[in-house]
Amino acid sequence: MSVIDEVKQGTDIVAVIAQYTTLSKAGRALRALCPFHSEKHPSFFVYPEQQSWHCFGACSTGGDVFSFLMKKENIDFGETLRLLAQRAGVTIPSKLGKDPEKGKKERLYRVNEAATRYFHSQLLSSPLAEKARQYLTNRTVLDKAITDFQLGFSPNSWEALKRHLSKMGYTDDELLDAGLIIASADGKAHDRFRGRLMFPIRDDRGHTTGFGTRVLDDSSPKYINSPQTPIFDKSGSLYGINLAASAIRQLNQAVIVEGYFDVVIAHQYGFTNVVASMGTAITDKQVNILKRLTGNLVLALDADSAGEEAMLRCVSYENTLDSELKVILLPEGKDPDDVIKENTSTWQELAGRATPVVDYTFDINAAKLDLTTASDKSLAARRLLPIIAEIKDMVRQSHYLQKLASLINVSGRNLEAELRKINGAQEKRLSKREILTPRPISGSLLSNPLEEYCLTLLLRCPELKEQSESLLPEYFDNSENREIFLAWQQVNPDISQLRDKLDASIREHLEVIANKDIPAGQIKQKYIGCILNLRKRFLQNMEIKRAEVLLSERELGGTAAELAKQEEQGIEVKTRLLEIFIQKTNKG
Repeated sequence: MSVIDEVKQGTDIVAVIAQYTTLSKAGRALRALCPFHSEKHPSFFVYPEQQSWHCFGACSTGGDVFSFLMKKENIDFGETLRLLAQRAGVTIPSKLGKDPEKGKKERLYRVNEAATRYFHSQLLSSPLAEKARQYLTNRTVLDKAITDFQLGFSPNSWEALKRHLSKMGYTDDELLDAGLIIASADGKAHDRFRGRLMFPIRDDRGHTTGFGTRVLDDSSPKYINSPQTPIFDKSGSLYGINLAASAIRQLNQAVIVEGYFDVVIAHQYGFTNVVASMGTAITDKQVNILKRLTGNLVLALDADSAGEEAMLRCVSYENTLDSELKVILLPEGKDPDDVIKENTSTWQELAGRATPVVDYTFDINAAKLDLTTASDKSLAARRLLPIIAEIKDMVRQSHYLQKLASLINVSGRNLEAELRKINGAQEKRLSKREILTPRPISGSLLSNPLEEYCLTLLLRCPELKEQSESLLPEYFDNSENREIFLAWQQVNPDISQLRDKLDASIREHLEVIANKDIPAGQIKQKYIGCILNLRKRFLQNMEIKRAEVLLSERELGGTAAELAKQEEQGIEVKTRLLEIFIQKTNKG
């Protein structure tokens, strides 16, 4: 058994997905609000027997536990394998650790670290950085904080950083990949950051992934970040996480602020469980990073409309965290660093009185409405009931339903009826034990002869390239086979590069497939038949899953439109299956 098979055998897709969304019974399947897009009616289904998932809503896609984590965490196959292996207690042989993509990332980490040291030394000693040093002094940033966060300064020069890193052996391509230089229209390249205060951004393992920067005057934009790179994703980064992780675990709480200085000042004054989202939009990726450290998140975003909107969007994260998300109510016009510098006791008091985000939502809506009028009572119900409907904990949902009834002085029963309309129906919930009970995986899910035969034909017979347009990645249930096919699409027709495109853990599987014998003669016909069989299997599985959805919709009181949609999709699938039957008949 390969290491990938061992990981699959020791992993239950239900237990993994239950960490990201709340699952409820739906026949033999489980259903939930899709963790990849916003929706009010659950369209996301998990199939324990097949160890697969599918979103019948906006995503219109699915796969296995590997594809789920790759999509949700924005990581590649190798990283996913290592994450699941650690969870399953499977040791990955050291020979599989040599990954060319990983080596490339390590090189980018190193060039970013070299840039960090350069910027930091400029801030500490360059005469050109005097304005930057004075700016930090004016914001009461002490030397220790400057060192702890390795704050820096980028000279106002077109090529100062580029020349420095070139002397260290880094190429222009590496600097471009790291986002440190920009290619101009004439083919030349120059430094991206010039004349700015530099904030190195690190991941939870301490790797420098990118930079945040600020101007030293009132010009715009005040703040810019590194672009998206192979190692930097702003939506999946938290400023200060490398320094805050230990305190977050110890205190079992993470405070999320908006800006770089909010974090620097908080840590400087001893509040070391503070991180920044680098903007008001808290993302799924950021919540998932913190969820590994604590389930208790507190928001301290600026008291403006953007910060307010961000807090409202965070209501849905409570289900993922399985705990209340709270809000620190900041004084009007004050940032967290302002409050902390003025009086640390005030900050501690505000943090101690943090308000649950749902209560905060109630308060700001009530403050904007005249709840003595029927129209505003109705408006309050329309705004707050969908938020209550998102709460999966039945006790908390009931609490806030009663609170709304009291707030607008209407019958709780009437609100319950409206809530059922929003939900589609009250769903039976799985106990945590039932969700997390691993299910044995059948051997058929660990290997797939039909898929492997199709790949063997592709690898051994380059002339089949023209017939491959109708072969889709989703036809491959097996995650390794799908990765091989996706890599083949990238390098085709020069498949000599295929091995280097794959994670080291898949290369042995590739060798087995590539060296299989294939019967001579009628290769094209065999390949076309293979595609038809894969497509037939895919559509049959889709029909089984769609039937589960239709049954669930009927049991849970789905609307006529939702039922009609599923019936229409069923007709489409059956039509495509009939087309395959006709093709196979004519072929025969």
